[in-house]
Amino acid sequence: MRLHTLKPNPGAKHRRKRLGIGESSGKGKTSGKGHKGQKARSGGSIRLGFEGGQMPLYRRLPKRGFNNAAFKTVYGVVNLDTLEKRFSAGDVVNEETLRKLGLVNGRFDGVKILGRGEITKALTVQVDEVSDSARAKIEKAGGKVVLPKAEAA
Repeated sequence: MRLHTLKPNPGAKHRRKRLGIGESSGKGKTSGKGHKGQKARSGGSIRLGFEGGQMPLYRRLPKRGFNNAAFKTVYGVVNLDTLEKRFSAGDVVNEETLRKLGLVNGRFDGVKILGRGEITKALTVQVDEVSDSARAKIEKAGGKVVLPKAEAA
């Protein structure tokens, strides 16, 4: 195989529909845009929710109250059964090691360990939050929980 013999798979490339190429092409004259009006003009796209200059619905409806969603604390959540499978005894569990193993990803405010499943290994858990049931199970297995907020207080 050489570079000059490479071809795309059959059906992978399509010819572009050429607009305005004669009446008999089916896309001649107005090229599928109808007659006149904003959407027939070049650059004539209108934004979502635009109602032709009429006061749009999202501005006509009353807005009341306070929405606390912007201040919500979002946690990356990991359960004990996952820690049992992915960590060995004596390991340190923190956000960095959890990200490295792909157990948490994306943007969040902290990591929380939940108590689903059982744990038999002694792990040192250094995260932002731990549920009461998870804390009890970790300490019963001989591990310890270190919370940064508890140290600061």
